[in-house]
Amino acid sequence: MNEQNENLQTSAKPLSPREVLHQTALKAPNQSGVYMWRNEGGTIIYVGKAKNLKNRLTSYFSGNKDIKTKLLISRARSIEYITTGNEYEAFLLENNLIKQHNPRYNICLKDGKSYPVLKITKEKFPRLYKTRTVVHDGSIYFGPFPDAAALDTFIETLYEIYPLRHCRKFHEKSSACLYYHMGKCLGPCCKKTDNSTYSEFIGEITSLLEGKEDTVKKLENQMREAARELNFEKAARLRDGLKALSIMQNQNIVEGFDQSDRDYIATWREGELVSFTILKIRGGKLLGRDNYRTLSMNEDTELIPEFMSAYYTEKEIVPPSIYVVSKDGTEFMKRWMKECYGLDIEIIPVDETEGMRMHKAAVNMAQQNAREDIVRRVRERGDFPAMEELKKELGLEKLPVRIEGFDIAHIGGKFPVASLISFYNGNPDKKNYRYFRLRTTDGLIDDFASMKEAVSRRYTRLLNEGAEMPDLILIDGGIGQVNAVDSILQTLGLDIPIAGLAKRDEEIWRPHTSKPICLPKRSDGLRLLQRVRDETHRFATSRNQELRTKENTVSPFTKLPGVGPKRDVLLMKKYGTLESLAATSEADIAQTLGIKADAASDILISAKNLYRQQQEKQNAQKASLGMPGTTKEKAAKFKINHDLAAEALLEVASPEDDA
Repeated sequence: MNEQNENLQTSAKPLSPREVLHQTALKAPNQSGVYMWRNEGGTIIYVGKAKNLKNRLTSYFSGNKDIKTKLLISRARSIEYITTGNEYEAFLLENNLIKQHNPRYNICLKDGKSYPVLKITKEKFPRLYKTRTVVHDGSIYFGPFPDAAALDTFIETLYEIYPLRHCRKFHEKSSACLYYHMGKCLGPCCKKTDNSTYSEFIGEITSLLEGKEDTVKKLENQMREAARELNFEKAARLRDGLKALSIMQNQNIVEGFDQSDRDYIATWREGELVSFTILKIRGGKLLGRDNYRTLSMNEDTELIPEFMSAYYTEKEIVPPSIYVVSKDGTEFMKRWMKECYGLDIEIIPVDETEGMRMHKAAVNMAQQNAREDIVRRVRERGDFPAMEELKKELGLEKLPVRIEGFDIAHIGGKFPVASLISFYNGNPDKKNYRYFRLRTTDGLIDDFASMKEAVSRRYTRLLNEGAEMPDLILIDGGIGQVNAVDSILQTLGLDIPIAGLAKRDEEIWRPHTSKPICLPKRSDGLRLLQRVRDETHRFATSRNQELRTKENTVSPFTKLPGVGPKRDVLLMKKYGTLESLAATSEADIAQTLGIKADAASDILISAKNLYRQQQEKQNAQKASLGMPGTTKEKAAKFKINHDLAAEALLEVASPEDDA
């Protein structure tokens, strides 16, 4: 009886929405078909196809899924499916259902392109600049230009060649600005030039931008004529302008293909956000680039086919050949094009063979454009999916809106620098970047001590100022570095979450744990941590290089009393090194510099002291290689301690050693 009551109580317990969905997936048939996810209101939010419905649907509930799959499951309340005779029928049905219901998490094309144009204003003294807005105000517009970076370079070149005004609004002034004195502006605002000279420059630029073959020839003739008339300034202007125009055109046009028409399609995704780029080759030249951004829950292998069925809606826009990244879905698409439009087209996956080299480059270009579109979008909206995932996976109490990252850079213990970078809402916040010239480890190789000093200085200052603390601290390193930082925070009485990202396996370490956290490689959270880690490394290394360059350009002899630039040259020519100078005699120095004995004595004593300090620092540096916090790999890299370097070749570093 008790057992019966227990069974009744168990059966009466309501299932969670996820369990309901999982039960539906387990009951699905083992055949091809289409499945539809609906939300609480019954709206279809995603349509997918499957060769085996049961296998595909149950896969959503197995293993450690990425953020886009978790998001889909969290918002769905029911699953429906329609079986088909084969996978191609499922593809056709999926395409029809997507167009009918326009689900949120399927590809719904949003045109992300906004090509810039070059504007020459309609003013007495015009200026030129890049814009994405065309206003019918009498100004002259050239473009659009698919490659905005190339246009920027071209405009910069024009301003180098032509001394045009830079100010946004033209106002007459009594004195000229700095651009005039630098020779980069004719100074029309203070009547330093007349309208005819300025108009001549604008006319030359307009002719350049027209880009017609006869115009280019005309400008070349003008260049030669100016040279014959010894007007070398004008000839040089026209020469440089033609060269800049050629560079811009080459950057915007892919050449070297045959004259047939074709498209190149590539994609990039971050979680559920996907961007597609299509390069249109017509007559052997790149005439345009279309960029589309959308949300999709589909698998990576199905993105391109789904995009193509949504993009090619008219027979006239389909080229004879389409190049893609992989062969997934290409047979379906060729069959679909044949049945829908009566077209026999080639859909060609690129590979590494020699014959595909140029096509591979074009697909890579498309993929880079798609990636840049995603990066721009993530920067605009904030990387909230990544922050949500980190909060959950790292067990944080609140969203890591402010993340501060630390890294150490030095060369064999010299010029040790700690970088502090800050990310806000998942994006770099460069105004809050800092670096620390380390004091306690100058000349030593001890990453633990270096990290402790940097963290101590940073958060002691924030405490004293009563400033806001970060939501997460990221250390470039493993459990050893993380525990070292945690000890400093405990001493300061601070409770700030810490994580360390070890490069070797991209493992995430939390303080005083025996096992790391391993996120999927496509994880939004891991991607954000990698961005923070890479930025800390870049910032630390760049500062270390600045200090090293500065040190290498300063002679050690200038640190000696009474030695200026002239005597420095004499000492460098005669002795070369501080060691040689310290080993010479007082009389030799006096004769070399033509100075009295007491001045030479001061120089010699100072040289010996300075050389001794250098030797003591080197010895301490070598000794530090055996201390905790020093990796064998660094010993090998800097070639300072041969025993440790040899050991590095024989042993596998532990997580504590991973820097």
